[in-house]
This record gives sequence, C-alpha cells and structure tokens, in this order.
Amino acid sequence: MMRPGAMRAFMVKEIRHILRDRQTLTILLLLPLAMVVLFGYALRSDVKDVRIAFVDPMPDDATGAIRNRFAGSARFQVVDVVPTVAAVEPLFRRGAADVALVFEPDLAGRLSRGSPAQLLLIGDVSDPNTGTTIQAYASAILADYQRDLSTARSGMRIEMRTRMRYNPTLESVNLFVPGLIALVLTLVSALMTAISLSKEKERGTLEVLLVSPLRPWQIILGKVLPYLLLAFVNVVTALLAAWAVFQVPFRGSLALLLVASMLYSMVSLALGVLVAAITTSQRAAMIGAMAGTMLPNELLSGMIFPIASLPDWLQWVTIVIPARWYIVISRGIMLKGAGIEHLWSEMLVLVAMLAGFLLLAVRSFSSRLD
Repeated sequence: MMRPGAMRAFMVKEIRHILRDRQTLTILLLLPLAMVVLFGYALRSDVKDVRIAFVDPMPDDATGAIRNRFAGSARFQVVDVVPTVAAVEPLFRRGAADVALVFEPDLAGRLSRGSPAQLLLIGDVSDPNTGTTIQAYASAILADYQRDLSTARSGMRIEMRTRMRYNPTLESVNLFVPGLIALVLTLVSALMTAISLSKEKERGTLEVLLVSPLRPWQIILGKVLPYLLLAFVNVVTALLAAWAVFQVPFRGSLALLLVASMLYSMVSLALGVLVAAITTSQRAAMIGAMAGTMLPNELLSGMIFPIASLPDWLQWVTIVIPARWYIVISRGIMLKGAGIEHLWSEMLVLVAMLAGFLLLAVRSFSSRLD
C-alpha cells in the first residue's frame, strides 16, 4: 500500500514534469480555449453576405425596386447585374455568386396589366444546407415585396420558380467528400510528417545529419517525398471511394484535381516540417499539428460550416487556412466542372503558401541543425 507521503511526492514530480515542458503546457492550456471560441463561432446555421447576381434583360422600375430590396437587406450582397442567363454560369463556376435572380422582360408592364410576373431563382446548392437557407431568405424578401404590391394595387402577383444547380438532389455527401479528401491529406502529410521528424529529434538521430554533406533542403526533401507518394495514393483511393461508394459526381478534369491535390499535399508537408522544427518534443509536435492543421481545417475551411456564417474577423483568419482554398478547388472541379480559368486564383494562393511555408521550414530547420 502506497504511503500518503510517497503519493504526494509522486504527484509533485509529475507536476514539475508538466511545468518543465513549457511548450506542451502552453498548448494544453490554450487549445481548449481555442476550441470553445472556434466552435462557438463556427456552429451557426445562419448565413450572411449572400452573393446575389441579377439577370435583368430590360431594367425597369419593378426590377430596380426588387434589386433595391435585396441590396438593402443585411443578408445579401449584390455582386453583378447581367443581361443574360449565360453570364451567370461563369460567376457560379468561379465561386463569385451564390444565387441568381432572373427577371423576365417587361416585368413592370406585366405587373401593371395584372399578369403574373415570373421570376426564376437559380441557386448554387453544392452546399445543400446553405443553398436551401439562401432560397428561404430570397423567398421572404420577394414575399414582402408581393405584400406591398397587393396593398398598393390588387391583382399584382409574382410567381417564383427555383432551379438548383450542381447538387439538385441535395445530397450532403456531395458536399462533405471533397472536404474529407482535404482532411485525409492533412492527416497523412502534415501530422505524420511532424510526428516523424520530431521523433528523430527526440532520439538524436538527426545529429548524424550534422556530419553529412546533405543540405537542410535535401534533408527535408528526403523526409517528405515518401509521404508525398503516400498522399497521392490516398487521393486516388479517396476519389475511387467517392465515385464507387457514394456516387459523388465528377464533372471536371481529373488531371487538374490530381495536380491541385499534390500541391495541397506539399503545402501540408511543408507545414508539418515547420511544426516539427519549432517544437521540442514529439508530444508537442503532435498537439501543435493537431491544433494548427486539423482543427482549423474542420472549422474554418468551409468543409462543414459555411465561411459566410462566420464573423468578419474570423473570415479574415480563414485566408491563411490552406484547406479553404483546396476545398474550393475540389468542389469546383468535382461538382461544377470548373477549369483552371475559374480556379487559377485559388491555385496561385496554394503556390504562394507552399513557397512561404517551405522558406520558413528550411530556415527553422537550419537553425535547429546549427
């Protein structure tokens, strides 16, 4: 039976051990706070800053009044007014608009004659929950306008039809699978790389590299190339599972998606090397990689919760989350058939992130070796 004094001494030893590892202690104290804050802001079903485009072939007083109703709403942000429906497709493909409202010609004349006015609401429902919420918001604004018309003059009536694009069956799996691919790549690339490098640091095997002719970038390259190959295999198997098991549509270029996936994997690998370089233990590297990659990818990338539902300051934070840009690319290619002409800006962001993380990783790794 353990004596109280021995038990107390053992607890004091453990407390000193925890306090001695300042890095891990800081992560363990800040991680729960960060999780509460992020989940509190991310777990919201409302959507704001909905980007709406109008197709107005013959602008008149009625179409102008409806556009003003949407522009004055806190929910909507008018991004464009175009003359034809064909001009809406590029806006959807490059993610510049969430919904489009199509007016029929001579809308004011039809209303004044007492004829039903036809409106068409075209929604991007690649995210089915957000898409249906946006349609409800638009229907509410049009219903208010309809009531005002009926009060001013009886017989005026607006009929709205809806058309759902890219995910007409509202299958949630079509939304989540592209994001899950990003999560798998992050797990293999960033987390496993950080753990592998930090393990060698703890064992002292990296000291052998000090007497070798290898440069820091060569050491990093030799460590990450096997994980890059593993990431490629994971992408192929994930896509096969998405197509064979879940019947997720694939409307775009497979080659472009593979290139984007490899680019995102390299960004994650560089981030994993950076985490391993700035941490002092395997445990700190694992916790740091989880907090710096997995948690933001789940909450701040748009994989589960729409970025538009986040507060403005947190939307700015999502800019530095690599998974945000990769998910836009993967969903655009798989669900919308978007090409490089629509996704070049997101690809360019990933290239810039890769260059920045690699530079920081090599410098941090060099200082550690020195």
